Amino acid sequence: MSSSTPASSSTGWTGERVSPPPKLPEPTPSLSPGRRVWLRFKTQRLGYWSSIVFAVLFAISLLGEVLANDRPLIVCYEGHYYFPVVKDYSEKIFGGDFPARTNYLDPYIRDRLESKGNFAIYPPIHFHYDTVDYFATRPNPAPPSAANWIGTDQFGRDVFSRLLYGFRLSVLMAMALTVSGVVLGVLAGAVQGFYGGRTDLIGQRLIEIWSSMPDLYLLIIFASIFEPTLWLLFILLSAFGWLALSDYVRAEFLRNRSLDYVRAARTMGLSNWQIMWRHVLPNSLTPVITFLPFRMSAAILALTSLDFLGLGVPAPTPSLGELLAEGKNNLDAWWISGAAFGALVVTLLLLTFMGDALRTALDTRTRGSAFGGVRK
Repeated sequence: MSSSTPASSSTGWTGERVSPPPKLPEPTPSLSPGRRVWLRFKTQRLGYWSSIVFAVLFAISLLGEVLANDRPLIVCYEGHYYFPVVKDYSEKIFGGDFPARTNYLDPYIRDRLESKGNFAIYPPIHFHYDTVDYFATRPNPAPPSAANWIGTDQFGRDVFSRLLYGFRLSVLMAMALTVSGVVLGVLAGAVQGFYGGRTDLIGQRLIEIWSSMPDLYLLIIFASIFEPTLWLLFILLSAFGWLALSDYVRAEFLRNRSLDYVRAARTMGLSNWQIMWRHVLPNSLTPVITFLPFRMSAAILALTSLDFLGLGVPAPTPSLGELLAEGKNNLDAWWISGAAFGALVVTLLLLTFMGDALRTALDTRTRGSAFGGVRK
């Protein structure tokens, strides 16, 4: 009498049925450090969506000339096409009497561009940041309306247009100051932390002396001597914007320079700069990356404060601080200060949420199930 044995089991030497060993799960592919940080950052929903909103707002501001301009995008006049947004045209081309640059807000020019089969495509907002509407029917500052979404200021300029261009200027200036602060801070902190000893001692004393100088008084002195420009503001703000980061980078280099991988690199004959650039710096980037959003917030606040005090960008350059100053001078025109204050608060909140999410994503002590199962 024969018996059959199931394929899923076997008989041991004692005659008992033995089940096959369970199948092991397939190994998951390892993730790069940057990929793991990105996945952990995405789990921080507030910071992740804040970064998306900030990127969208900044992208919209970069299209300022297309969205808010006193010139049409395209003009078709008497069978010919013109592009006033990128080129100036004489008023005589469109039936005017003067050879000056065309004022497309002039009712006569508008009638000419909209008659006899002609047409013009205008931006959604028909005002540039420095456009004064001399054909307005209401006294300035005027409240919000269909033509001026957030009203006008005391000079008759569109507040929404100035807010759009001012936001772009603030973000671009903050990015430039952040880049300069990172370069100078990383360089100063890396040299002090890696070499240590007398180099670190002298560097720290020099930084203490430099950081004790009153930067606001220096800005006032330079503003009284030189004409305020963006380049002058950039140089003066960059001179003091790297001090905080250099301390963090110095501490990271002091910690990493005594580790085994640095000793191995020295044994291989690498130079000090090669060790600093290829090995120590990549392992010291956590405070640098975390520093970026907060540095941008500080730069925007500094630029806004200087513009509010009249020491910032020259007129008629738009800025959030200049709008706040106009709102202070025209308290009855609530839309000026309200729009500028709202834009400033939203910008700083978005950058703060992004900085908190980056700090959490780069914190190696918080890896695990809290980040959606991302493996080390």
